[in-house]
Amino acid sequence: MSNKKSFIAKIEEAILRSTKLDFMDSKEKVDELLNNPSDNRLPKGIFKSIDFDGTQVFTFGDETDENTILYIHGGAYVMEINYQHLLYCLMLSRKLNAYVLAPIYPLAPKGKSEETYEIITDLYKNLIQRDNLILMGDSAGGGFAHSFCQYLKTVNLPQPDKIITFSPWVDISMSNPPYDSENDPILGEVGLKEIGKSWAGDLDTQDYRVSPLFGDNVGLPDTLIFAGENEIFYKDIVKYVENLKKDNVNVKLVTGNGLFHIYPLFPIPEARKALKELNYLDFVEVEDSYFTG
Repeated sequence: MSNKKSFIAKIEEAILRSTKLDFMDSKEKVDELLNNPSDNRLPKGIFKSIDFDGTQVFTFGDETDENTILYIHGGAYVMEINYQHLLYCLMLSRKLNAYVLAPIYPLAPKGKSEETYEIITDLYKNLIQRDNLILMGDSAGGGFAHSFCQYLKTVNLPQPDKIITFSPWVDISMSNPPYDSENDPILGEVGLKEIGKSWAGDLDTQDYRVSPLFGDNVGLPDTLIFAGENEIFYKDIVKYVENLKKDNVNVKLVTGNGLFHIYPLFPIPEARKALKELNYLDFVEVEDSYFTG
């Protein structure tokens, strides 16, 4: 198998690099963002949503579908769910015969992590009696998914059947430098550190509720994690996977060779190969997989 990125992935990476958000690499810009936040607008279109106790939740598929997916969107805890997330949730519902729920949660700097825990916990309680419940998320949402499952143990709620995440942000304290922000087309250490502090609120940035890298994973369900080899989160994700294994969690890490952050959500050949992994929901522990175009 070739270890080279597909041509389409290279084009996508170039586009991402040219549109990288300036606050990711600038203390001045991220401070401006956090001190003067703009109102995030939800995508408009044909996507269906419901009101759950005052929380808007996008839904895909049918409640009678075989699987149920609670999907926590990414965006560094400061950016709203977007069309990319919604289209991916739509695809998941069709490809996995799943009823998918994607809640809208409070964002930093106005919103804090503890508010989101309340919202997601209430929603989760309404789903725990469903068969084949899967908790999914990308980036910040992926990190939250792992923390949330650690938290479930402290409130005596059952675990989901599986956890599946894409490039989870597992350490918002960014405590394992150096991070190669220059070569990451999406993320930057400077911006993420400041955003992490804002999102944590009254919690320490190394509290497991915001940084699952520092939490207890004993008893967590089967876990499938995707990560791009060239993203700045990669080494933290690898470290977290090692923690999961030490805690006897059945975990599989799928590494996109030479790829970028949340690559399975982009329209590239490597993402189609990643989707095939999701078609086998009864995954077992295997050696790390390397997807290339």
